[in-house]
Order: sequence, then C-alpha cells, then structure tokens
Amino acid sequence: MSSPHPPRNRLLARLPDAELLRLSEYLETVHLKLGMVIYESGQALREVYFPIDCIISLLCVMNDGDSAEIAIVGNEGMVGIAQIMGGETTTSRAVVQSEGSAYRLNALVMRDEFSTCAPLRELLLLYTQALMTQMMQTAGCNLHHSVEQQFCRWLLMSLDRLPSDKIMMTQGLIANMLGLRRVGVTDAARKLQDVGIIQYSAGTITVLDRKKLQQHACECYAAVKRELDRLLPGLESKVNEPSSGT
Repeated sequence: MSSPHPPRNRLLARLPDAELLRLSEYLETVHLKLGMVIYESGQALREVYFPIDCIISLLCVMNDGDSAEIAIVGNEGMVGIAQIMGGETTTSRAVVQSEGSAYRLNALVMRDEFSTCAPLRELLLLYTQALMTQMMQTAGCNLHHSVEQQFCRWLLMSLDRLPSDKIMMTQGLIANMLGLRRVGVTDAARKLQDVGIIQYSAGTITVLDRKKLQQHACECYAAVKRELDRLLPGLESKVNEPSSGT
C-alpha cells in the first residue's frame, strides 16, 4: 500500500508512514465551531483531537464560574493529553477558540496506540513536556506581565497555529479567554492599532507587523516557542494544507 497523504496536523505528520497509515484508519475529520466545548472539567474523555486549522483553548475553571486560559493547542499538538497520562478525566475545560477542523480519535484507540506504537508515544511525551512548559510560562506571564504583553503573547501564539494573519475573535471573547477585564484588552488593542501593528474591525484582528508585535510582547512567547523547537525541531514550521485530508 502506498504511503498515506501527509496529514494537516503537524504532530501526526512526524509519524513514520507505516504508523500513520494504521492510525489513519481510525481518524475522523470533524468541524469544530467557535465557542464549542470539547470537554468540561472532570468529564470523562471519550475522544482526543488533533487540530488541523482550528485552535482549542484549555481553561482553568473556578467554582464561581470564572476561568482563565492556561494553554492553547493548534495543529502542532493534541487535545486530551490526560488520556495518555493514565487518567480518564481532566481538570481543565477545552473550548474552541478559533473555528476550523480537527482529526478526532476514540480515546480507547488512542490509549492502545500509545501503548504499542513507540514513535507515537515518543512524540506525545515530548509534546506533553512542551505543553507543560506553555502552562507554566502562562501562569508566570499572567502574574508578572502587563495586559498589553499578555495580549501580544496570545496573538503571536495564535498566529503560529493559524494559516493566515487574521484572528476571528472579539475583544470581549479574548478578555474572557485570558481572564482579563475587557477594557484592558480594548486599550491594549487600541495602542497596537495606533502604531500600525494590528488592525481591528468587526471581530477580526489582522496582524500587520509581526516583528513589531514580537517587540511588544514579553519573553514568555519566545520561551514557549524555544522549548517546542528544542523538543520537536521543525514542528514550528507550518505545513501547507493538501487538497484532501487523511
């Protein structure tokens, strides 16, 4: 049998052809709408997701309903890491931040493949370490850096996981994701727009100058990206989407 078509998830694309071909029999392409809850805190994980062109936010949820983003996952990774770590539930909520498609895989199949497929296991363990780094860096960023710096970090990390320089999300939703006051995000967006770094219109943020955006961000974006590059070199490079998926 010929080699499988390269998948549009960059983590899966690193698998050897034989392992990818076997796994592709179980992958289902699904469309995830903006705001869709993939799973709730404490909920049993029945599926895991490998984003293609969507972004999924992992949120820490408080008893009073407040929440704050602790990590984002795009086509560089997988949502549902708790399943491979031996747990069947997670303490975070997973919400679609940017609408798009993903590969969905039954959690039981994922657990079996993790146990028997060494290349997949190695990739997922390395990705888990990178995800933990993102979570820890986000916690430090939220505590020590300004709203503008947090906003810039979030924009850069989102851009790395999207096929264009446009982010479809209102400032209110961004504030909710980051656990910030809306007025703070609005002020930060206005400052960036005034100096020509971004353009905001009707719920769409267009990044006009990525280099300057990085200059306005704190060190947290670079720290997270550097660790991902170290653990999974080449994963940061976007893969061109083929005309058909796996």
